[in-house]
Amino acid sequence: MAKIAIIQFPGSNTERETFMACERTGLTPVEFLWNEPVQELSKFHGYILVGGFSYEDRSRAGVIASLEPIIDKLKLESESGKPILGICNGAQILIESGMVPGLRNYQVGAALTDNKRIQNNQIVGVGYYNTWANLKMGVEPNRCAFTRHMKKDDWMNIPLAHGEGRFVLPKPLLKEMIDSQQTVYRYCDNDGNVIDEFPTNPNGSEYSLAGVCNPQGNVMAIMPHPERTPNGDAIFSSMLEYVNEGNPRTNHQLSSKKVPLEINDYKNNNNTEWIIDMIINDNEASSVQNALIQKGYDVLLSRQTHWEIEIDENIDEILTKIDTTGELYNSNKEYLSEIKSNENTVSFLIRQKEDIHGRAKYESLTEKFGISEVLNIKHGVIWNVIVNSGNFESTINSILGTNILFNTLSYECYRIK
Repeated sequence: MAKIAIIQFPGSNTERETFMACERTGLTPVEFLWNEPVQELSKFHGYILVGGFSYEDRSRAGVIASLEPIIDKLKLESESGKPILGICNGAQILIESGMVPGLRNYQVGAALTDNKRIQNNQIVGVGYYNTWANLKMGVEPNRCAFTRHMKKDDWMNIPLAHGEGRFVLPKPLLKEMIDSQQTVYRYCDNDGNVIDEFPTNPNGSEYSLAGVCNPQGNVMAIMPHPERTPNGDAIFSSMLEYVNEGNPRTNHQLSSKKVPLEINDYKNNNNTEWIIDMIINDNEASSVQNALIQKGYDVLLSRQTHWEIEIDENIDEILTKIDTTGELYNSNKEYLSEIKSNENTVSFLIRQKEDIHGRAKYESLTEKFGISEVLNIKHGVIWNVIVNSGNFESTINSILGTNILFNTLSYECYRIK
């Protein structure tokens, strides 16, 4: 009997489907909550991190859950060869924890970021998307714990539903992963052809990636949902065979290193800045602050929305027009403010490298509202961090090292002075 811990965080929501998939394929699923005694995990033969919205995707999908003590225990269990499957939000947690793709010392090597549907080199859609997708297996059956009951180049049709499912990796690391057969599942069309554009690639993932494993093959992050249909049962039955065969890991390793943090000073080229504060309590900032406090940091956090608006002429008049549209903030719960300035405080502006939100607002203002004088809009989030005790700079550097504020693969970070 292969007992599998079905691990749930606050906001997880696909445990029922996961139970059903395990039972269909001979696995024995057992519910396991994130705050149960972690030593109990040793009793299980394998683990599945289910889909959903852990901590409501606050800061970004999966990052807060990745800092929970249960993840440290899962890392230890994975080192003994036990299989760990992360589905959708579970995949995001594995990526943010560094368990996948599996750089040394669990350094974060990849990102799962906002969807970007691309067709004929044009962005035709962004944001949450659900559909059925074809996944083609691109590795040999024995390469991974979750591929043993399929043949190379076989494909399955399973559901997909997410908003942050686009794999982003450095090119040297991606090449290494291709060579070491870690690029397990890729999106394909109904004829099994991998086509790197929408609708075949539903989220813009690099190399059309849908699921990747760690070098040893016992940990896999997959964004679509194999648990929601019998079409995906081969993944779960493969997991059972892997356990029954004694967890036969491979000896692959990655030589790539984590992309270093790059933080530049923020410079505004004489554009208008709008700083937006919330009238109501900011639960997202509270969740990130609580996660850092649990990690031992004596800090206070606040969060603000940042818009940088480039206008050609008649600036005051155009800003008034933008304000009346309600596109950049909701006056019922938000208001124009200023950057926080307190003692022992540092402010970081975080922006997506591909500013999908800024692009969407620009298109709305110029096309929907006809405000053609707007030349560009950039969107970002300001994190204000107050350090209550400890060395200021070392504490800030340590917090940045947790990756809770941004993933350097998909975001840029600027220090506001």
